[in-house]
Amino acid sequence: MSESWFQPIFDRLPTWMQPLWLVVLGGAAVAVVFWALNLLVRWTMPKIWAVARTTAKEVLHQPVFLVLLLIGAFGIVLFPFIPYNTFGEDVKMLKDSGLTLIRVLAIILVLWSASVSIASEIESRTALTLLSKPIGRRQVIIGKFLGILWLGMLFFLLLGMMFLASVSYKVQYDARETAKPEPKWTECRDEMLQASPGLVLGLLETAILAAISTAISTRLSMVPNMMICTAIYMLGHLTPLLAVSAVGKLEIVVFVANLLSAVLPVLENFTMEGAISTGQTVPVVYLLLAGVYSLIYCTAAMLLALLLFEDRDLA
Repeated sequence: MSESWFQPIFDRLPTWMQPLWLVVLGGAAVAVVFWALNLLVRWTMPKIWAVARTTAKEVLHQPVFLVLLLIGAFGIVLFPFIPYNTFGEDVKMLKDSGLTLIRVLAIILVLWSASVSIASEIESRTALTLLSKPIGRRQVIIGKFLGILWLGMLFFLLLGMMFLASVSYKVQYDARETAKPEPKWTECRDEMLQASPGLVLGLLETAILAAISTAISTRLSMVPNMMICTAIYMLGHLTPLLAVSAVGKLEIVVFVANLLSAVLPVLENFTMEGAISTGQTVPVVYLLLAGVYSLIYCTAAMLLALLLFEDRDLA
């Protein structure tokens, strides 16, 4: 860094805190993008924006959001102090554990939110009151999905900033525990940057499951919805393995494996354990391709949700 008025303040900070300005800057950039998208939806689709805003406020006021957020925060604070016994590679285990925790908790949040805001309203006939206003069924479903997705983004933003700070702290903590030389702030920064794409991939995976849960919630209640989405989550991560293991097997086995690979989302594409284990950063091109794949699958799932909700008897 060049000499400037804040250089003395910067030098007096603990090593792990020095690169946190990147976390603050990144969080502010995400907040600005989120605010801009919110304004865009409000100006272009005011009815959808109204439904999305109401959905987000209703779920945000529920205790489940706060409980999941506290669980995630507690885990992220605790992980740096857990001895993983990996001979100097504890920071890799921290990144893997933290990303998995945030992703799983966010998926639980969006699945629960979809069930409460859609399935429960249909069963309690609350949806009839909403549709009695000048709002169509398509606007309701799209608004519900956007409101749930906004909550997922907020969840990732809050826990993601804490997670990156814990990664930076872990570098200095491990050096102190193993009697290594004091790490430079650039080492903490590099570990943070290497883990950052995992948050983006986790959000994309959460968006896919939110769209699937929205479609299922138009027909089924909370328990079947959670069970089906859990099965999709597990199979989605096993799809590449199923396709490879079916090679050379019976025709029916190959057919089922190919069918699952074609219908189910390949969620394994949104994990970065390989990059973490090898210390590599996920390329920007990969993130763009993953974003396109997530957008396509979310669009397909929302089209299915619109079809299922269009002729649903709400009376």
